[in-house]
Amino acid sequence: MAKLKLGPLESDRPVKLTVELPAAVHRDLLAYAEVLGRETGQPIADPVKLVGPMLARFMATDRAFGKARKQVGPSHLQSGSRNAG
Repeated sequence: MAKLKLGPLESDRPVKLTVELPAAVHRDLLAYAEVLGRETGQPIADPVKLVGPMLARFMATDRAFGKARKQVGPSHLQSGSRNAG
């Protein structure tokens, strides 16, 4: 089986977001949760909990974002997210 980009979910203090997903993306999220649960041996009770780690992985592997973040500085980018909550 191919190695998925996500591994077991880590516990962390969450920030609540409300988003609307296209139906196809939601179906894929459910399917991904099922495959990840089989691969890790830990069923995913709530596939919504995958969204945070997926976004984190996406941003961590986005080279253009990484370069921009280094140029601006991480504290500047994070300050806007703290004030939004």
